[in-house]
Amino acid sequence: MPLKKGKSKVALVPTMGALHKGHLSLIKIAQQEAEIVVCSIFVNPTQFTDPKDLEKYPRPLEHDIKMLNDAGCNIVFMPTVKEMYPLFPKPEKWHIDLGPAEFLLEGEFRKGHYQGVTQIVKKLFDAVNPDIAFFGQKDFQQVLMIKNMVNVFDLPLEIISCPIIREEDGLAMSSRNIHLSATDRKNALVLNKALTYTKDHFNKLSISELLSHAKAMINNTPGVELDYFTIADESTLLPITNKDVKNSVALVAAKVGDTRLIDNMLL
Repeated sequence: MPLKKGKSKVALVPTMGALHKGHLSLIKIAQQEAEIVVCSIFVNPTQFTDPKDLEKYPRPLEHDIKMLNDAGCNIVFMPTVKEMYPLFPKPEKWHIDLGPAEFLLEGEFRKGHYQGVTQIVKKLFDAVNPDIAFFGQKDFQQVLMIKNMVNVFDLPLEIISCPIIREEDGLAMSSRNIHLSATDRKNALVLNKALTYTKDHFNKLSISELLSHAKAMINNTPGVELDYFTIADESTLLPITNKDVKNSVALVAAKVGDTRLIDNMLL
């Protein structure tokens, strides 16, 4: 039976599992926009630049399916690696021009990451054929790369970025948070504090002052190793030097203990 029945709109929420309230918020928004909501669970090997990271990625499948069932998700799509990549581990030919932003920030620290991301998302789009797809704002650069991929192939679907869901203390929800020790969990709060400080003082301080304060906050926190903190143009991710840019975003990545976390905040 075809997935699209009559004029029903199909929404896709792609995930790598280890679901939390952030993912459920995407399902909820998708349910408001479409009659059929599909959630995919697939830990994609081609986007991991570190084999150990792939190995330790959490896979609590029973927990995930129960969460989706309770949330009223219509279809759970869980393809195998062999289904998605018939020749795996032999790499498939895939390389598209995602624009200069591919090589900034996460692209600099995780070379080839966004080729792997866009490769699997294109495969998921081809399999599900959605009208609309939902992604979390926490992976800000990823959403931009997926939008660029959709433009490259001129795909007839809409990409929606949904707000970051945070814990009560401000930590951005992430499947990786499970790896944080109690001390790391406490230290990780500095990422949100630095972003909030930047947003609260955006109209009072210069860009260089904001960056200096935010980086100092993070660098002075024990157990936290900063990869980057930047204030960038939303559409290009290039760092801004003044406040003439219409839409800007602060983005941060840091290693907290042994766990690498990312976060961002629209300014």
